[in-house]
Amino acid sequence: MNTEKNVAAAATAIIGQKVLPGREREYESWQEDLNAAAAYYPGFLGAEISPPTPLQPDWVVVYRFDSVAHLQAWINSATRQTYLDVGAKYFDGPATQQVVSSGTQSLDPLVTVVVTHRVPQNQVDDFLIWQHHMVQEESKFEGFRGTELFRPIEGLQEEWTTLYRYDSAEHLDAWLTSPQRQEMLVEGAKFSDFRLHTIDNSFGSWFAFEGNGKEAPPPPSVTRTSLAVWVGLYPTVVLLTLALSPLHMRLWAGLLVGNLLSSFLMSFLTMPYYVNPLLGRWLRPPPDEPTRTRLRGLGVVAMALAFWAVVFYLVTVRFWTLP
Repeated sequence: MNTEKNVAAAATAIIGQKVLPGREREYESWQEDLNAAAAYYPGFLGAEISPPTPLQPDWVVVYRFDSVAHLQAWINSATRQTYLDVGAKYFDGPATQQVVSSGTQSLDPLVTVVVTHRVPQNQVDDFLIWQHHMVQEESKFEGFRGTELFRPIEGLQEEWTTLYRYDSAEHLDAWLTSPQRQEMLVEGAKFSDFRLHTIDNSFGSWFAFEGNGKEAPPPPSVTRTSLAVWVGLYPTVVLLTLALSPLHMRLWAGLLVGNLLSSFLMSFLTMPYYVNPLLGRWLRPPPDEPTRTRLRGLGVVAMALAFWAVVFYLVTVRFWTLP
């Protein structure tokens, strides 16, 4: 179990919101607009919306940024506050929010549980011991896939946050309703002021865990992240420009529409299905990565960009010119 994370690691915000009956479609449309606005902020890596399920009673939105500082800038931004003022008419009560700072994304879609505790400073040591005992009991249950504990983040969140995962709702329920868990709650009675909610499978891949004793790879550096975005952004922007050129839009309108479409394509298509498979190992190298692996990754970046440059040269100069 990891009890402390570097502030430079990737940061994830988990926001739960009850929505007034009959306003679900309006809320979802509003939330999609808000997520699109988040995409323009520095460090944005992605955002997803999950509607309620029998396991997850609230609407859940997950934002992922490359650092706590960038996430905090978005969470506290005037842009987001303006959207929240407009969207308040859809809300059925206040939202819940947890922020965790972790490494890279796991690939297997599991059921994630988020638990938050307010812990007085003079009880932190006792809390950490109790959490260690809790993990020892959790890990004995079938389907347990890992846990992580995150300290409060100054200026963003005062609670301690624990994430743990199981491979199915049935295995999770077996732990939640077990006598062993009840005994642990009695043991930690002075920490009984906590909140718990479950995030269904659709968000399992957003969180990093260090289960099975394996050390999680470090998050990609700013330089590698920027190069990876370049590899995806260049073909996305050029292809969109070619696709929109028959519309003969004025510059300001073309950029407005193109930027909106490119943000969606980058989030849902280019990065997950092109850049990450192509550069995944280079972006998330093992701790003992040899120098040749770093150079090989730079070579892949150069070859990918050279390939697209040649393709677009042939398409726009040799075979076709923009009107």
